[in-house]
Amino acid sequence: MRQSLYILIFTSLMLLAGCIKNDLPYPKIQQNITILIPVGERSATLIDSVSLTATVYLTEDVDIYNVSFSDYQTTPGAESDPDLSEGSYNLSRPIIVNLSLYQTYQWLVKAEQPIERYFAVEGEIGESTVDAVGKRVILQVPFSADITSLKVTAIKLGPAGHTVMTPDIIEGYSYDFSSPVDIEVTSWGRSEAWTIYVERVEQSVSTDNVEAWSQVVWAYGSCEADKNGSFQYKLSTSEEWLDIDPAWLTQTGGAISCYIPHLQPLTSYDIRAYSEGEYANVITVTTEDTMVLPDGSFDQWWLKDNKIWCPWDEGGTPYWDTGNTGAATLGQSNVVPTDHTVTGQGRAAELNTKFVGLFGIGKLGAGSIYTGSFAKVDGTNGILDFGRPFTLRPTKLKGYYQYKTATIDYTNSEWSDLKGRPDTCHIYIALTDWTAPYQIRTNPNNRQLFNKDADYVIAYGELLYSGTMDDYAPFEIELQYRDYFTTPTYLQITCAASKYGDFFTGANGATLYVDEFSLDYDY
Repeated sequence: MRQSLYILIFTSLMLLAGCIKNDLPYPKIQQNITILIPVGERSATLIDSVSLTATVYLTEDVDIYNVSFSDYQTTPGAESDPDLSEGSYNLSRPIIVNLSLYQTYQWLVKAEQPIERYFAVEGEIGESTVDAVGKRVILQVPFSADITSLKVTAIKLGPAGHTVMTPDIIEGYSYDFSSPVDIEVTSWGRSEAWTIYVERVEQSVSTDNVEAWSQVVWAYGSCEADKNGSFQYKLSTSEEWLDIDPAWLTQTGGAISCYIPHLQPLTSYDIRAYSEGEYANVITVTTEDTMVLPDGSFDQWWLKDNKIWCPWDEGGTPYWDTGNTGAATLGQSNVVPTDHTVTGQGRAAELNTKFVGLFGIGKLGAGSIYTGSFAKVDGTNGILDFGRPFTLRPTKLKGYYQYKTATIDYTNSEWSDLKGRPDTCHIYIALTDWTAPYQIRTNPNNRQLFNKDADYVIAYGELLYSGTMDDYAPFEIELQYRDYFTTPTYLQITCAASKYGDFFTGANGATLYVDEFSLDYDY
């Protein structure tokens, strides 16, 4: 009887267990590509863990149809399909990589490989148009030129050292271009059909394009390659043409360009190219306005919730922000106002790198101030919105800074080799073509940081320093433009007491003071 009772109880428990549903969810951990280094890397891979995209940049020496990787790392435990650490891949088009652990995350891996291409002949006007998509070259020569015998002075239509042309066109030899010339260009065993077109034109000098900034104008023109060209400019209301300073001019073959500084904002100017007594068409432009950098003095502050210092007037419109909201979750603000200023009046910003937490639990917080806003806290990490709308083209960021370094004592695994070295402060300015504020995420699971080499950067400049200064020093950071024609949409300025603070790497005690920032629009 007792045995039957045990059997009944056991059977009931088993039936009950069979009815219990396991509702415990698997943890949701985003799987990321953390390191991706192709063989033949031109610049660092751009890894975007928000859009799940990795963009590799290749040199000309790489066959984009057979790309292998010298280092490939993902979130620990993730299964990668395919495994990029093995084999080679055709990156002429993007490929899909699936990373799986509990859930599957689909990454897009793509490649960019700019190949320098050019074609020039003796006496050419301007610079040849090389259309890599349409596989054609278009060039112009004076109407008097003998196009049945034009000497080729330069040619490159594919990767250096990996390209064969049929028929073979050799620099220094003359060829008949009275009709279009077809060339088969073969690289890595794959052939493309190119066509060379030569046009004769009556006018041998032209003003091709003019781009006006606030106090600088950029002009581009064409002349005969074996003649000297230059530019003139004047106020549109004046009759007097002025020659540019030769130091402002660049001539490569028949392509001429210049910058014209020291102009007035919101003013109309006439620009024309000329060459050995022949004057080209006139292009009229109006220079842009200038804008004072908002709150560049760092005088406005208020204390929120008795612990979060905010770099703007209470009730005012913020232009700058800090990581204080995140730091205050574990301690106090590490970016604070200070009376230690350049002029002895007003306030400046004091940025401190320090460990924030209690009883040894927490993480390193690098003091930083930036144009943008702190969006929210993500655990012990931060999410920031970088950038303020901006459509002008300054040439420099000016200001004053003072830095006191310390020995790096906190690192993560990616930057462990920096431990024991002096910390470095970082000030940078960038103009971008973002369509919205750029979201910065410091959480390693979905990290997204600013990348100065990204395609969205129109101009960039930076200052790095790793010593200790006795007092403030002035600085000028000149913006290096990569695109002179695209109008920016956002301005990003960032100051950090520790260069690698986004990776929670730096020196407890490093301090950066910044004061009196301004923008310059002239050279």
